[in-house]
Parts: sequence; structure tokens; C-alpha cells
Amino acid sequence: MIAAFSVAPTTTDNPSAEMAGAVARAVRVVRESGLPHETTAMFTTIEGEWDEVMDVIKRATQAVEAVAPRVSLVIKADIRPGHDNMLVTKMQSLNKHLEENS
Repeated sequence: MIAAFSVAPTTTDNPSAEMAGAVARAVRVVRESGLPHETTAMFTTIEGEWDEVMDVIKRATQAVEAVAPRVSLVIKADIRPGHDNMLVTKMQSLNKHLEENS
């Protein structure tokens, strides 16, 4: 599966604290997971088996919870058993179609 998720504090204990620090805690969990991933300005996308992806998302959320009393989590998943390397192949397919239609 591929899951795109965004986790961030909705409030922080310290009003002057920057939210990027809390988000960095979550991204660090993803990077240390060893699963294929990409981080953009709005979402982190991670690829793997259901249980491993959801475990990473849970731990990333808990990393933000450790510094924030309230957390927002958004998840969008593409569940396609038997397929892997979809982070790459989906983009290759899109780029192929863009090149054909230009």
C-alpha cells in the first residue's frame, strides 16, 4: 500500500514553538523506518505492507503528541495488494502520459 499522511499539532504547549519542529519529529520516524517514502510541503508518502505503514504512521503521530496536546492527522491510502515500488511506477506512468500528450 501507499499512504499519504499529514500529521501536525493543532496547538502547542509553548505558543512560541514552531510547528515545523513537531513535524520534523514525525518525519524522522518515517525516515528511520527504512520504508520507501517521500516528503513534500503538505504530505509524507510511505510505501509498504499495511501493518508496517500503519505502525509508522502511528509512531509518527505519537512523536508529535509528545510535544503537543492536540494533533491533526490526515491519511489517504492506495491499497493494491501484490504491487510494490508504486511510489516510482505511478510517477513513471504519469510522466509517460504527459510526454505523449505534449
